[in-house]
Amino acid sequence: MFNRFIIATDLSPASFQVVNCISGLRALGAKQGLLLLCLGLQEVTSQALTYTTAFLEANLKEQKKLLEEQGFVVQTRIVPGFPKQEINRIALEENYSLIVVGSRGHSLVGEAILGGVAYAVIHSARKPVLVVPIKTKEIKGKKIEEFAQCDFTKHILFPTDFSENANQAFGYLEKLVASEAKQVTLVHIQDKTRINPYLSYRLSEFNQIDQARLENLKKALQKKSKVKVNLEIGFGNPSVEIIKLIKKRGVQMVVMGSQGRGFVEELFLGSVSHNVVRSSIAPVLLIPAKR
Repeated sequence: MFNRFIIATDLSPASFQVVNCISGLRALGAKQGLLLLCLGLQEVTSQALTYTTAFLEANLKEQKKLLEEQGFVVQTRIVPGFPKQEINRIALEENYSLIVVGSRGHSLVGEAILGGVAYAVIHSARKPVLVVPIKTKEIKGKKIEEFAQCDFTKHILFPTDFSENANQAFGYLEKLVASEAKQVTLVHIQDKTRINPYLSYRLSEFNQIDQARLENLKKALQKKSKVKVNLEIGFGNPSVEIIKLIKKRGVQMVVMGSQGRGFVEELFLGSVSHNVVRSSIAPVLLIPAKR
């Protein structure tokens, strides 16, 4: 499914933690990786003053070795240009099936990855993007960044609003279930802002309809394997409730569409997806809508 993948690296400590724990991608079919370092004009100028090409290549070589020890065939590349453009361009032109980005950390010149490069990539991505969270802990007054979770298939959460993009994402979930996934939770959150106050009297009706939809999805998954499937119907703010479930159920990865029912053509990343990526302690696999 994800035979060839790109890891967007900035050589930060956080990116090393992502590389260290990427072996779980093998369960998603990954075999060949490209470690891609993009340097914008400002970074190129800063690097010229502080770092040499040899230094960058040495760090890439170290990350490459870590990936090869996990069983991947790996290439490295340093390219000039804006990361969101270059990463997405290379993924499309060279037919990579997955982009991996870390959700914490800073580049060698101090640029925050999440809210910067990572969000720029996922906002315009036309390939699936795996956003890997990095958690920070403090030891003797020093902040240490470490990857939270490594097993992408132990327990997958699939939030759906039954939109076209959610249906596309479900196709990827079916492939995961057919291969390695051990447990799946299917969830639909009734959006409180859409229902209150005028449709509150129909909430029970909506729940029955959506419970039936989830049951159909469950049957489709269990045709693929003997995977354990849980169903959840919630009510409230979708992204908030999804984050609560991730923590409550010990989810190892979230699979979801990057756009929901109400997306505007120019807005490539939906607000629910955006908020889940920002707050999730588990990796989030975003599946872009066709366009």
